Amino acid sequence: MTDPIADYLTRIRNATMAKHKIVEIPSSNIKREITKVLFDKGYILNYKFEDVGPQGNIKIALKYHPLSKVSAIKKMERASKPGLRKYTSSKDVPRVLNGLGVAILSTNRGVITDKEARLLKVGGEVLCYVY
Repeated sequence: MTDPIADYLTRIRNATMAKHKIVEIPSSNIKREITKVLFDKGYILNYKFEDVGPQGNIKIALKYHPLSKVSAIKKMERASKPGLRKYTSSKDVPRVLNGLGVAILSTNRGVITDKEARLLKVGGEVLCYVY
């Protein structure tokens, strides 16, 4: 696997399209941080880190509307790829859907959202867009 973050996003995207309640993903430090950001912003219901085996797993409980069964995540899109990294300065941090979505950035302050990056005045690598 050459791009573990793209695999992470694809597993969540496929699970939401299939209306699964829980998705299990192989763990890494960057995936754990992205999961925490998704939980803090309300895109997932809950998560659990399991240290089973050499790598461990992340169990993510997906969030749906109770009546219409529409997922809280409409779209997840990888911004920076291994072949073409996308970096941004603190002044040019992207806005997703005019502030309704979230851009997740990897900065020297950790994995944070675009709004937090603007407040802290830091730039970094744009990992993905979620809305």
